[in-house]
Amino acid sequence: MSEPRTRRLVAGMVGGGAGADIGKTHRYAMRLDDQFELTSGVFGRDRQGSLGLAADLGIAEDRSYRDYAEMAAAEAVRPDGADVVVVATPNDSHFDIARAFLEAGISVVCEKPLTRDSDTAAELVRLAAENNAILAVPHCYSAYAMVRHAARMVRDGDLGRVTFVDVEHASGWAATPLEEHGHKQARWRTNPDIAGFPSVVGDLGTHAYHLLRYITGLDADRVSGRLNTLVPGRRVFDHATVELELTGGVPARLWASMAAAGHNHGLRIRVFGDKGSLEWQHEDPHHLTIQDLDGATTVLTHGLSTLSEDATRLTRVGLGHPEGFLEAFANFYRDLADILRARRDGTPLPSRELTIPTGIDGLLGVRFVEAVAASHHRDAAWVSPGSTAQPGSTAQPGASIQKAGI
Repeated sequence: MSEPRTRRLVAGMVGGGAGADIGKTHRYAMRLDDQFELTSGVFGRDRQGSLGLAADLGIAEDRSYRDYAEMAAAEAVRPDGADVVVVATPNDSHFDIARAFLEAGISVVCEKPLTRDSDTAAELVRLAAENNAILAVPHCYSAYAMVRHAARMVRDGDLGRVTFVDVEHASGWAATPLEEHGHKQARWRTNPDIAGFPSVVGDLGTHAYHLLRYITGLDADRVSGRLNTLVPGRRVFDHATVELELTGGVPARLWASMAAAGHNHGLRIRVFGDKGSLEWQHEDPHHLTIQDLDGATTVLTHGLSTLSEDATRLTRVGLGHPEGFLEAFANFYRDLADILRARRDGTPLPSRELTIPTGIDGLLGVRFVEAVAASHHRDAAWVSPGSTAQPGSTAQPGASIQKAGI
């Protein structure tokens, strides 16, 4: 058995530079449980800006690389090289960057959507398996303690047979044409060459779809989608409504919007069964609302001693002290650290039914985006996202993300 190089795992990052909130979020989350040390990176195309941020983060100049290819080659041969690299760049660059590190045998955390089409997403899943690397996608809402408890309740049959699921990620962050006024995130998220035409489905819809799958354990057998552009002149779709038929014929609805005026984050899920229902909202994440057949309501709170081990394991502070988004992101990295450390040190992998999203989840998310785009292109016809296809399959269920234009 190989000896661990250090107690902490070694991390690198591509993207996440100045002005990128997601980069800061990943870095904060990695530090929260003291499991990772960020030692290398490429923090933007501007060399001086990247060097400046690296210096601020305490990264040595010789590990602040010029580009991702140089970084992958160098980190792969260092005895203290990266165990994992975070890809926090715009959508159009995910595949090339993730591929470079996976081919070098370095594990990858890649922001969603994993890639812009299912062929390349499947290729990343294949490369991770071939090179004994982890490929993970940070759908970090699944790492909230109360989401884990909701998933445990459904799996344990507390709601009975699932009869309907309603999920939405409807935000108002781009309800005005921010892209016309220099807003950095809006500029690339509304550029079809970078984000794809069904931008809102890849950006927000994939989170909602993963949350649905995570809590219920069900996949979409087929979808019927409608895409709209609510902000005049916008070059991508910013609003989506999707009807789904889940495993076993269970009906569901998904609503994703970046132009839901007045909404804040807007992530909510309700799961109905023949014995009761549950509801969880991201803006009140430490509560899970349960209702029985008679309408009696029970509100479960993060930190209760009666919660499942799946929730208790991820609880840092006591009852009455709410935890939030950064802690959920850190929970993702805690589970990832357990997996990476076991693989690095040759110890048994943790055996958990409820854990982090992998590249396969990312692949299914891309197939979902493609299916919704194809359905819209066919006047909301039912389209299968191919959720039961084997990982690594190059089968494509419908029009590609890029081809299904407005």
